[in-house]
Amino acid sequence: MMYPFLTSDDDTEITHSEFLPTGNVKIYIEKPDETDGFHHMTLFLPDYHIEEVYGFQKAEVKKYRDIISKIKGLENSEFRISN
Repeated sequence: MMYPFLTSDDDTEITHSEFLPTGNVKIYIEKPDETDGFHHMTLFLPDYHIEEVYGFQKAEVKKYRDIISKIKGLENSEFRISN
């Protein structure tokens, strides 16, 4: 199951899984695009392994990886943010 984590001003959404049996957490990033429908990528914590990049340029992949890495304590939290 994926849980909402963050929605940015440009409607990019970041969601996350619970801890997987491997100890990793799956982070899914999705951004609407008029031409392609959605651009998306999957990142796994704690090693920041990136898979399934579709539509994002290298600079965008780096930007989202950096955003995730700047969120303090992300790997050790329950990832739930109250609204």
